[in-house]
This record gives sequence, C-alpha cells and structure tokens, in this order.
Amino acid sequence: MKLAAYLRSLAAKFFRRAQISDDMDEELRSHIQLRADDLARSGFSRAEAERRARIEFGGYQRFREESHEALGGQFIETALQDVRFALRTLRKSPGFVAVAILTLAMAIGANAVVFSLLNGLILRPLNIPRADSLYMVERGVNEESPMQSYPDYVDLRDRNRSLSGLVAYDIDRAGVDTGGNPSSSWLYEASGNYFDELGIQPYLGRFFHASDERGPNSAPYIVLGYDYWHSHFQADRGVVGRSVLVNKYPYTILGVAPPGFRGSELFFTPDFWVPIVDQEQMAGNSDLNSRGTRGTWLLGRLKTGVTPAQATADLNSVAGYLVKSYPKDDDRISFKLARPGLIGDMLGRPVRAFLAGLTLLAGLILLAACANLGSLFTARAADHSREIALRLALGSSRRRIVRQMLTEAVLVSLAGGVAGLIGAIVLLRWLSHWQPVANMPINGLPVNPDLSVYAMALLLALASGLLFGMVPIRQVLRANPWQVVKSGSSGAAGSKLTIRDLLLVVQIAICAVLVTSSLVALRGLMRSLHSDFGFEPQNALLVDSDLDMAGYSAERVPAMQRRMVDALEGMPGVSAAGLSDRLPLAADWYEDLVFKDSTTDMKMSNAAAETVMYDVTPGYFRAAGTALLFGRTITWHDDKNAPRVAVVNREFARKVFGSETAALGRYYKRTDGTRIQAVGVVENGKHKTLTEDPEPAMFLPILQSPSSATWLIVRSNRDPQELTVAVESTLRNLDAGLVFSIRTWKKQLDSALFASRIATISLGVLGGLGAMLAVTGIFGMAAYSVSKRMRELGIRIALGARRKEVLRAALGRAFRLLAFGSAAGLVLGLAATRILSFIVYQATPRDPLVLAGVVLAMALLGLVATWIPASRALGANPLVLLREE
Repeated sequence: MKLAAYLRSLAAKFFRRAQISDDMDEELRSHIQLRADDLARSGFSRAEAERRARIEFGGYQRFREESHEALGGQFIETALQDVRFALRTLRKSPGFVAVAILTLAMAIGANAVVFSLLNGLILRPLNIPRADSLYMVERGVNEESPMQSYPDYVDLRDRNRSLSGLVAYDIDRAGVDTGGNPSSSWLYEASGNYFDELGIQPYLGRFFHASDERGPNSAPYIVLGYDYWHSHFQADRGVVGRSVLVNKYPYTILGVAPPGFRGSELFFTPDFWVPIVDQEQMAGNSDLNSRGTRGTWLLGRLKTGVTPAQATADLNSVAGYLVKSYPKDDDRISFKLARPGLIGDMLGRPVRAFLAGLTLLAGLILLAACANLGSLFTARAADHSREIALRLALGSSRRRIVRQMLTEAVLVSLAGGVAGLIGAIVLLRWLSHWQPVANMPINGLPVNPDLSVYAMALLLALASGLLFGMVPIRQVLRANPWQVVKSGSSGAAGSKLTIRDLLLVVQIAICAVLVTSSLVALRGLMRSLHSDFGFEPQNALLVDSDLDMAGYSAERVPAMQRRMVDALEGMPGVSAAGLSDRLPLAADWYEDLVFKDSTTDMKMSNAAAETVMYDVTPGYFRAAGTALLFGRTITWHDDKNAPRVAVVNREFARKVFGSETAALGRYYKRTDGTRIQAVGVVENGKHKTLTEDPEPAMFLPILQSPSSATWLIVRSNRDPQELTVAVESTLRNLDAGLVFSIRTWKKQLDSALFASRIATISLGVLGGLGAMLAVTGIFGMAAYSVSKRMRELGIRIALGARRKEVLRAALGRAFRLLAFGSAAGLVLGLAATRILSFIVYQATPRDPLVLAGVVLAMALLGLVATWIPASRALGANPLVLLREE
C-alpha cells in the first residue's frame, strides 16, 4: 500500500506540476503577506511593511527552488535546466569545446577499436553452437605444436573418455574447374564427423558424414562455402548434385554451408570443404597412414560436466599408450587444450599478448585524456572564478554549481564518445573487409562492433565525464566568494607539487614511451625491408603453382618442373631461374628431425637438430640470391638413381657436424634412417619468422624428394609488369591448363612483415594520440598557470620586466614538468622497446636517430602546447588588469 501511495504521489508531481507550482507560489506569498500584515499593524505604511517583509523573508527564488527540491520529483526538470544552461555556456567557448571533444573522441575511439578487436578475436566465441565447450588439442610441454598426425587422431578419437567428439581438419589449396578456366581455391580437408560434431546445419543440400568415408579417395564430395556459392555459382539453388573438377578429379556438390559460418578458424575463410580421406587427390600425397607426419589440427568438444583439467589428464593417459606403442614417432608426446579460433596457442598466445598490451596502452591514453581534460576544466574554472563567486555570493548553492559543472563535463564526454565511436565504426568496418596477406583467404577480421562495444563506449564516456569533471570541484568547494570578488582571483599559484602536476608528468612520460616505441618500430620496419634474409627479394618474381591442380601425376611432375625451369631460364633478360617446394618466411614451412650418422635409434630424444627442409632445383640458389660458402650446389644429376645429397646452411653444419668446414662430405640421417651426404654449405637466413635466431636448414634435390608444390623464382632486371606478362605467356605455352599466380617476392613478404607492420601502425597511431594528448595536457597546465598569475604578470610588465622573464615566470613550471616527464618517458621507452624485438625485426632503442627524434618530438610538442598561453602572457595589459582588480 505504501508503495502504491508513493507511486501515486510521484505521478501527481509529474502530471500536476503546474498546479503544484501555483500552490507553492501561493504558499510562499502568503508567508510574506502575513508578515507584512504584522508590520502594518505595528505602524508601518503598507508599502514599507511589504518591503521589510520581503527583506526578512530573503531570496524568494532560492526558497522556491528549495521547496521544489524538498517536495521531490523535480529531478528531470532540474536536469533539463542544467543541460540547457550547460549548452548555452559551452556555446560561448567553441575552441575549448572542440579541443575537449577531439581529445575524448581520440581516446574513446582508440578504446572502442581495441575492445572490438579483443571482443572479436578473444572474448566472443566462434560462430558455432556451444562454442564454449570446444577446445583444440595440441602437443604440449616437450613439443608445443598445434598439429598432430592422423593416426594419432584416430587413437585419440577412439580411446579418450572426456570428449563427446573429436574432429580433424587441415587447410590446403586445390584447382577448381566449374566449367570455365580453372582457378586456385582454399579448402578445409575435414574428417567425416566435422559438421556433425560441430552442430552445423546446411543452408542447402546436405553435408558429408563419417559414413561416407570408406578409405583413401572414397568420398568425392564437396561442400561449398556460402560466399563462394554466391560468387562462383551466382547463388544457384540447383547447384546441389552438380559435378565439378577439383585437381582434375570429379567431385559432387553435396550442399552449401550456412551464411556466417567461416569454419573453425577466425583468420581463415575457406571456399569449400572436402573429406580428409581425399587428401591424396588434394595434396598429391597422403599422410593419413604416417604417424610421424604431423599435418592435422584437432578440435574436440568436452562432455557435460568434464573440466579442461580432467580432459587434459585423460588425453595424456592416451599419450602414455602412444609412447609405449610407437616410441619412434611419439617419443615423449603429451597433450594440452587451447581455445580454438586462432590455431590454438600458435596464434592465440601472441594475439592475446598483443591485444592485452594494446588494451593497457589504450586505457592509459584514456586516463591521460581525462587528466588533460581535468586540467582544461580547472583552467576554465579559474577563468570563470569571478562568475562562480558572484553566483555563490548571490545565494546559489555549491551543490548546484558542482552539478552544473558535472553536467557540462558529461555533455562534452558524450559528444566526444559519439564522435569517437563513429570514427571507430568506420575503421572497424574497413578492418572487417581487410585482406592483409596476398593470395590468402583472410577476408577481413570478425571485428564488427556489436551491442557490447556500444555499451562500452557509452560507459567510458559517462565515466570519463564524471572523472575529469570532478577535478575542479575541490577548487569550487574551497573558494571564498568574498575574497574572489574583492581580489579577482581564487588565490595565487602555489609552488608546491600538486596531484595535477604529477598527472601531467605521467601523461608526458606515457607520450614519450609511445613516441619512442613508435619510432623504434618504424626504424625496425625500415631495416627489415633492407636486411639480409639469406635470400634477395629484390628483382625476383615468384610463380606459385601446384602441378596436382593441373592433373599431373607423381611420375609426370619432375619432368614438367624441369621444363618450366628451362623455359623461364631461357627467357630474354632472365639471369637465373629455380624452383623450390616452399619458400623461406612463408606460412608453409616444414621441419624434420635429423640425426648424426652414428645414431641407430631414431627417436626424438636422440635427434641432433630439428631442421627446416626445402626441395629445390639446381638453379634455386642463384635465383634466390643465396650465397654458397663451401662445396657445391645441387645439379640435375642428383636424381633418384644418384646417392642422396644435400646442401646445408651454417647453423645446420655447426649443430650436426661441429663446424662449417667439417660438414663437407660428411653424412647424417633422417628419421627413416636414410643417409644423406652434405655436399655444400650456404649462408644462414630467415626461414620461419624475421625475429628468429639462426635455424638449421637443409636443401634437398627435388629429383630425389619429388613434390608437386611448385614455387618458381625468376631473377631479372626487367620491369616486373612486363616480366609478368612474359612469364605467363611462357607457362601457358607449356600447358594452358596450369593454375598459377604471379607476384614479386617483395609482395610475398607481406605475410612475414605482417606482425611488424601491425605493431608499427598500432604503435604509430598510439604515439600520435599520445602526442596530441601531451599537447592538450601541457596546454591545460600552461593556460591554468597563466590564468592564475595574470595580475602578477601585469604588475611585472608594468614594472618593466623583460619578455624572457615574463615567460619564465608564466611557463617555467610547465617546461620543467615537460623536461622531467620526457626524460622519464624516454628511459621507460628504451626499456619497453626491448619487447618489440620479438615482433619487429632489428628493433633497437639505441638508435641515435630514434633518440634524437624523441627529443625533437617532445620539444616541438612543448612549443606547440605553450604557444597560446605564452602569447596571452606576453599580451597582458597591466592597466586593464589593475583596473579590473
């Protein structure tokens, strides 16, 4: 009943507001009239009695306002009044409002972008039913890798007791002919239970199932991706049942995947799916029976009630069985679980670490922005101290003034939040369609903003407005209105170090850290473009193909590869041409264990090294620009009938043979026991990442280790576009059905430089934001200092002080804080940029250009920030100031 009565009372206050206001005015007037009547009976005239009654009663409007507040229910009306007054006040200071909104827009926009990345790549699960119960099964502890062998997958699938289902998949390419010219497409080779275990339903037709698998190459079925169906089949619903050629083999289209399903990896959007038992037709060879070849990713779903720790223990009990049963291939094997979507921990760990760092930096930028705006609002409050004092002297409550100031701050923060969110949405929409690596199906990132991003931006805007709006409140609450009205100031600027000073030092230090890091990243990226990779990407054209896509069987591949190399080498202007089954710094690097010649037990723990492996033709080293140091290179006589030989790099020679010169003529063994003789030594290079330490590498004759994977390298000084046309014509003359793509080696390095470029761009943007915030922070400090000391500066000028002395008095404190913060930030930046060496190649903080750049940048920021306050200080008119006082 009490609640109902309260609600009726509250409704009456809203819907009968005019009547209640009239009643309240009548009540207040009656009090004045009653007192006037008493005074009239005491002998005063009626006019004098009413005058004295009004004086005794006090501020009529103040009592009216207090009565309304005491009655309650006036919050909305009061808030609207505050908003209208705040808008009128802010309209008088367009420059201040523009700087404040821009500052906050940059900070909130940066946080919105970073949060969207974090949300899309880490927090938001895969677009798969019950994605929170999915985990990737990786090798752990002894050999961290996301890939397993297919026989191990079968054992894990059949022997585990903690997973309701376990699927296997891999990523590959194939040539697809839908009736016109064949094209290269990306696909998932997936186990037959893939769609069933993930709980995905077809948009059209049906999916393949485990029952469709009856042995190698037994399931010639294809499931199209929704986007691929739209782009290549024009969304034809009659596509189900059609036959297409995949690597020249006929495959039947079973169905179409639903829209929005991008597979089980966030960074990769396949064109279609095929059963993994067809691996031989897709890749030219099959590893499904090889326990030592690890080329499969596993994804499992936990049973209800099973924890990840329990599942890990269960999987490692299966690992114990594998170690005992297959000690040669699964020596010391163990398993762990990782979150899916980013190839487990392979990409997940560095992406999480990078986004955590970006989140921290974005948060610091927002904090610096709030501190800067706090300084600006404090300087503004100092400029309006006389107005505030007059309002207090005329009876306005401090609470109402504080509420008004907070309203102004929240309005500015909301405007900045909206502007920042709009900019973030534009950038995120671009990122969602961005293809950062050429010839890879990374068709944008899943970072489109959702409701959580909008809610986060609104929350940050409100919290920021309240945070920086509260900075000048202490100044208002402690202000003495009579002193301000009398002296024209709220007090002289003190010489003690204040919290605002410390905040400014922190802001400047953060700015210096960001500027230092961005310059280091930029210099490292510039070096990486002109560094020694162990090969020379300049003046080299690449042709990427796979002869399986053109229907070449294993016995026909070597002859065709030699014809291709000979044809390209004979072209005008071509100085060298060669072929390799894979390229250094490409995503498809492959490693194998090697053993000393004296080793008899070929298990993992006895290996001399794990080495990167390439299958190459004789012209590869000249075409790649890799220097031969000792011995000889590979020749066409090193075929399957000749003794097994290899060219190794310096690091291989050091690890396996003890020294570079000792390697020539010596033998080593591979896992299968094959003895190989090292006949040459080449320079070290980069094979997996730009930041890696020297890795051992071996180069085998492709005639002794045939592979259909074909990377042709053409070295020439001819114009790349002209050479591309000539190379394409030459290859089409050999076989019009070849599927290939052509690009420069520098373009191919985009994937290797991706992490460095992202780090450089991200830190560059954050460095720019930090610089702009430092400008506003120093400006706020200098403006506040000048505002507080205008009378003193006027007296100094009147007494004949020189411009230099006036500037020292007005801005000396700001410059001292700038110098201290810059020095602290430079030291922290030098320490922090060591982390960049893991991402950016040859990143070093001890570069003289970086040090000089940081010092110059911070000095320029200081000059830009203090220009307006300095002009105001020097332009002070002592006569006007003293007359006002």
